[in-house]
Amino acid sequence: MRRPRHLSPDDKAVWDHVRAQVKPLHAQKRPKPVPDPVLPSRKVAPKSPVAPFDVGAKADVTRPHDILPPLRERLRSAPVAMDAKNFLRMKAGKLKPEGRLDLHGMYQDEAYPELIAFILNAQAAGKRLVLVITGKGRVSDGWAPEGRGVLRRYVPQWLKLPPLAPAVLEVRPAHLKHGGDGAYYVYLRKRR
Repeated sequence: MRRPRHLSPDDKAVWDHVRAQVKPLHAQKRPKPVPDPVLPSRKVAPKSPVAPFDVGAKADVTRPHDILPPLRERLRSAPVAMDAKNFLRMKAGKLKPEGRLDLHGMYQDEAYPELIAFILNAQAAGKRLVLVITGKGRVSDGWAPEGRGVLRRYVPQWLKLPPLAPAVLEVRPAHLKHGGDGAYYVYLRKRR
């Protein structure tokens, strides 16, 4: 046999307070609960409501963000290491590349050794300006967080790391007539 459940005076006061604040889904006329005359009801002070807020309202927008700018902008804003006259001619597409490497359709593990061999052989042959064609890359399917153009993004990084860094003086995006966004000019140091 079940025992009848009775609320304590405190619990009943809390329950009545909560019940009074609830709005029914479908408006029906229901009789309001009558307080128990035997038990005195204790008033419960409601908690202060949460202050309204906007997401990001307290963010410090005066501080610049720390997201890297796009690779093309980083390459363009890098300090010039070669002589200014040749740099301006190269940037305008007036210097003719002495060698060309096309990495279209290659995977990273195929392209990296090809790039190393090409750059070191070009420097050994005394060439100064070479063109490395990476292609623009395929549009991402959404699964790759990097977006499109894996080789386009990695080739400038590879050129700044050993064993290629000592051979490379300058890396810049190519002029439109030499491939534009899908190619890089690589200006090599003189062989010692």
